[in-house]
Amino acid sequence: MSDAGNQVQATIGSEWVDDVLVLKPSGRVDSNNAGSAEAMILGQVDGGAQRIVLDMAELDYVSSAGLRVLLVTAKRLRQTGGRMALCQLRPNVHEVLEVSGFLAILTVCDGREAAIGEVTKT
Repeated sequence: MSDAGNQVQATIGSEWVDDVLVLKPSGRVDSNNAGSAEAMILGQVDGGAQRIVLDMAELDYVSSAGLRVLLVTAKRLRQTGGRMALCQLRPNVHEVLEVSGFLAILTVCDGREAAIGEVTKT
């Protein structure tokens, strides 16, 4: 993450694997940077990304604001016929998703290849 004024920007790396956009958030996604994270991810969806994998291996923390980003992204993709999967969750992030009930509504895979397989199913 970098500091831009008083707002900390979310660092989200990205790469394309065939027609799947793999996003790699790192550090924290919380109320300080969830807006910029959401804008970046939804910008990709609005730009045509229909299959998204969120590789969470480098994500240390997600707050309720970060959970909202996941929910809004999943909803937008469903509206456009797209798919999203999360993978490589750290134990503390997995626990937040479990306690919040998000594991029941989002596709979560252990590894990146499995997540790519999930979003490319026909």
